[in-house]
Amino acid sequence: MSAKDTPEPGRRGLLKATAVGAAGAAVLATPNVSRAQTVTLRFQSTWPQRDIFHEFAQDYVSRVNAMAGGRLRLELLAAGAVVGAFQLLDAVSSGTLDGGHGVSAYWFGKNKAFSLFGTTPPWFGDANQLLGWFYHGGGEALYKELLGDILKVNAVGFLSGPMPTQPLGWFKQPIERADQIRGLKYRTVGLAADLMNEMGAAVVSLPGGEIVPALERGVIDGAEFNNPSSDRVLGFPDVAKAYMIQSYHQKVESFEILFNKGRYESLPAELQAVIRHGAEAASAEMSWKLQDRYSRDLLEMSQRQGVQVRPTPRPVLEAQLQAWDRVIQRLEGDNSSPANGPFFKKVCDSQRDWCRRVGNFFLRYEASPVVSYNHFFARQG
Repeated sequence: MSAKDTPEPGRRGLLKATAVGAAGAAVLATPNVSRAQTVTLRFQSTWPQRDIFHEFAQDYVSRVNAMAGGRLRLELLAAGAVVGAFQLLDAVSSGTLDGGHGVSAYWFGKNKAFSLFGTTPPWFGDANQLLGWFYHGGGEALYKELLGDILKVNAVGFLSGPMPTQPLGWFKQPIERADQIRGLKYRTVGLAADLMNEMGAAVVSLPGGEIVPALERGVIDGAEFNNPSSDRVLGFPDVAKAYMIQSYHQKVESFEILFNKGRYESLPAELQAVIRHGAEAASAEMSWKLQDRYSRDLLEMSQRQGVQVRPTPRPVLEAQLQAWDRVIQRLEGDNSSPANGPFFKKVCDSQRDWCRRVGNFFLRYEASPVVSYNHFFARQG
């Protein structure tokens, strides 16, 4: 047979062969996809359904679910759906819940150092610097030491969501002097509880959904929760009109995202990465969203709901800083066990080293926003 008589595969033959090969590959690949089951994790927040904080928890859940491509699904529940807000860590550790969204200050009763990973002393310039310390200044290693080595908690966690300075809170009458805090029945959490006790207040720690009813009934005289959007939807303007903003009791705070350690470690590495990096993505989105929502709600309360928004007077702020000195000294000096004073001081030393360097950088480097804001927006004459 001559060369010209030898059959050569034509274009149709090549296409047919390619199609058959592709079909064969699809037959091999499809069963792997169809057999892959979605892992569903129950994930509870510590916030009431209507609070913007629960919305922030939903933003995190939505990002994880979208990035997981159907392989992982977080099912969000509101505070109280399975356990109360203050029981979240125990529920996650035991496996009653797979994960949750809250703040580490809520576990303050287990070890006071927990608050250093949420509501710290006001040596950080802002909460973004707290997150910087956590992820780049050694904070995450200390947090893991507290969870795993000291408390033997079966959980892993990530910090997320830098919060602006929290208000001193809501009162029937404005706070004009530090001595007005003495004897005040006041709601706060974390190290802020020690601070306000140091200033003479009688502190009551309540979860978010219980604060306004307690204020309305006179169980407490004053309270803080967190921000204008949460405060407005929880009903604070209906029971008090004096809203004292600016404070050093909780100048810096961030959210904590928790997962049961065994459940988390059983996931493939790429889904563990989705959970971790989802916290970073939600952190950025929250810091942008709150700019819009908090500013609008503060104006709504002051312009339409009769709320008197007042800055906390300078003497009260100075009294807070002096009280912080005493609280820190006392807690660092608690030598009842290595898990108390020595570890507390270890975390404080790490934070002070970071804040001394990073805070100095921003104070030296940034032009004053007050000067530029007044130039463009302050009323003239």
